[in-house]
Amino acid sequence: MAMKLTKGPVQLNGACQVPGDKSISHRAVMFGALAKGRTVARHFLFSADCLATIGAFEKLGVTISRDETSVTIEGVGFHGFKPAKQSLDMGNSGTSTRLLLGLLAKQPFPMRFIGDASLSQRPMGRVLAPLTQMGAQMTATAGHLPIEVASNTHLQAIDYQLPVASAQVKSALIFAALQADGPSTLTEKLATRDHTERMLRLFGGDIQQKGLALKIKPQTNLTGQTFTIPGDPSSAAFFIAAATLLPNSEVILLNVGLNQTRIGFLEVLGQMQSDIQVIQADSGFEPTGTLKIKSASLQAMHITADMIPSIIDELPLVALCATQAEGVTTISGAAELRVKETDRIATVTAELRKMGAHIEEKPDGMVITGPTPLHAVNAQLDSHGDHRIAMMLMVAALLSKDQFTLENADAVAVSYPKFYEDLLGLVN
Repeated sequence: MAMKLTKGPVQLNGACQVPGDKSISHRAVMFGALAKGRTVARHFLFSADCLATIGAFEKLGVTISRDETSVTIEGVGFHGFKPAKQSLDMGNSGTSTRLLLGLLAKQPFPMRFIGDASLSQRPMGRVLAPLTQMGAQMTATAGHLPIEVASNTHLQAIDYQLPVASAQVKSALIFAALQADGPSTLTEKLATRDHTERMLRLFGGDIQQKGLALKIKPQTNLTGQTFTIPGDPSSAAFFIAAATLLPNSEVILLNVGLNQTRIGFLEVLGQMQSDIQVIQADSGFEPTGTLKIKSASLQAMHITADMIPSIIDELPLVALCATQAEGVTTISGAAELRVKETDRIATVTAELRKMGAHIEEKPDGMVITGPTPLHAVNAQLDSHGDHRIAMMLMVAALLSKDQFTLENADAVAVSYPKFYEDLLGLVN
């Protein structure tokens, strides 16, 4: 779908509640299915990715009902799944695929994982290799989907050093380790988002952490829970960037997740001299807060490998902010961006250059010189089917007086179906 983007410059004012966190919504369904009893997850994100997770569990015999804002999962436990009559279709969701490969690695029936063209190009070997070491029998197509999973009734414990900083791989192995024949130890390369660990504890499980090492004992006795999912900080980031970059703007964002492993974007913008305040904080199984964002003049900065895991989803936005910051911003250690929904290094560089940005592509990042007024060098933008690129380009268009058209604008459905409506609802 192509659409004409609203041109600027505009200002944003008002309050908004962004949808539920995508990562937590996925895990709510997963843990709800594994638990005994009923789980109710409020403020659930009904995006294409999360619906893929729901669809997979429904095919495995789990009863899931929903209303406008919540899902209810009738848990079946680790041993209550039924053989699926069809392939498990992951759509575009890497999270669904990698986590479910671990979660379903010990089932007494075979299954087949498939996905769309984009997902079928994303690497799965990073999760298949350790699961195979644990005794799972999985056959991939040149390291990608489709994947055939054989019937399996035994998983052995593992002591594993994760070669990449990936919360998806870590989470897949946590799910598998819960079903293993002894305690497992997982050691991360860098700290990644810890939603799986937090939710395991919420459902009555136990996981021990010391530094970057996690110790997981076998345990399959989880209990259903009722809880509210925080607003997704990765979705909130687009409003934060827009309010920061558009003059005379002030935006309030309600109930945003402030998990320490997810606030890298706030920390980066803080170092770039943004004006962001937490005006109300709340603690729970996931910390949350209400944010007030005002316009600010940004300064360039250097973003290094140790910062990347906490801003991996927001790096396209960091690049946009850098085009408006004073000085030269460098992003390095971000090669993981090349195996997202698109090669985000190449795509961000190409699309922002169409808008006149001074941006240079590097093997593991970008170099961006600002500030640069954005204008139509080429008015035909393209998300390349990547939801985060689509949302970033919409924000960028609000900075420019020129008219742009965005191809594949409907990619936002993957994580934020009402994004355009919510963002334009704040335009004055």
